[in-house]
Amino acid sequence: MSSPHIICFGPGPKFKGGIAQYNTALARALKDEGAQVTIVSWTQQYPAIIPREFVDKDSRSDFLEGYDIPVHYLTNWNAPGTWWKTAKAIAALKPDKVIIQWYNPTQGIPLNTIAKYLRKHTKAEILFDLHFVAAKEQSSLDARLTRMALRHGHSFIVHAYKTAEELKALFAGEEFTLTLDGARAVRAHHDAPQRAILKLYHPIYTLFKPDPSFDKEAWKAQHGLRKHVFLFFGFIRKYKGLHYCIEAFAELAKHRDDVSLMIVGERFWQTVDQSKLSTKLKNAVFGTLKKLFLKKADDERDYDPLAMIDKLGIRDRTLVVDRFIPNEEVPPYFQAADTIVLFYETATPSGVESLSYNFKLPAVATRVGHFPETITDGFNGYLADPKDIADLVRVMNASIEKPIPRENVMEATKALSWSNYAKAVLAS
Repeated sequence: MSSPHIICFGPGPKFKGGIAQYNTALARALKDEGAQVTIVSWTQQYPAIIPREFVDKDSRSDFLEGYDIPVHYLTNWNAPGTWWKTAKAIAALKPDKVIIQWYNPTQGIPLNTIAKYLRKHTKAEILFDLHFVAAKEQSSLDARLTRMALRHGHSFIVHAYKTAEELKALFAGEEFTLTLDGARAVRAHHDAPQRAILKLYHPIYTLFKPDPSFDKEAWKAQHGLRKHVFLFFGFIRKYKGLHYCIEAFAELAKHRDDVSLMIVGERFWQTVDQSKLSTKLKNAVFGTLKKLFLKKADDERDYDPLAMIDKLGIRDRTLVVDRFIPNEEVPPYFQAADTIVLFYETATPSGVESLSYNFKLPAVATRVGHFPETITDGFNGYLADPKDIADLVRVMNASIEKPIPRENVMEATKALSWSNYAKAVLAS
């Protein structure tokens, strides 16, 4: 039997962020399991008016090195002609499965065109890999755009039960079969009355390798870090709760002089030169559209939790690296840390959480989204009530007074491999 041909549609490795890393890691894992794999990518993922830089112009490493995986950058959100070009190019490859990364409702417009064409003109299974269904910043159009594209899916991957429930609610009245692994999944068919939901997990990122020669104490001394180090990593977005993290850490620091906080990542809406006329025009148009479609509380372009550091008097306890971190520079921050901080307001499976597990880091997190599914309180991390500063301080202190053994983190995550994930997808 010939190996199946899988199309991984989503951002290619030249893009920033966890979804690009996820799509690349998925392609590698499927290749390792014997599949023929092609990545088909966006050239521009979002409307051109969005004032943000999405391309990784800093990293030098190639996560596809050593893998014979073609990458075709074809799809421009702003050029509808490329949507048809993409659909026809995928169809010409005669794939067995097309796995589409779903992570932003605005993409429902081009993905509606692509998925509809593929469903009609190929025999491929259209499988949406859902990083969420209900967007973190809800607009009045989100559900409509999401439904527009996802209606063409034969089956769906979810990483949390919450996402499965959101999908069922979006298509109320339709029947779905929920399976927990690929071995028991029923292959979706074009004419099947039910569509399959495959409940898996967010695999551990192994793209970033710990440096075996890393001198943790020397690195901490070089950067002025104290004995116990907490890490917030990744894009600075309001839903990730950095403001709660900073406030809770400031309270903890009042009672302990042996703690430091690292805040490492890029402010999501500050990635382009704000003084440029083109950026100012984009901000004006984008701001108007956000006012039309978003609740005022959801517009986070002025979100600046880093201003709290001086206000709360913790500058000497805090290491801030306020920029995009190239792939090569990621490991030291995780190797220097003792605990990853995930004080999210809302959560879908977190790439930062999965990345931290590759470095055997325990977590302190809030009881939101999928975290209670992946973190057993007191075993591989500690859970706190969201937005409750006293409780956030409690778990931060608990991580010091009753440290989580790294062996527990390994035990809790040993089944979350990309190999198991790829096998489940191929068996579905």
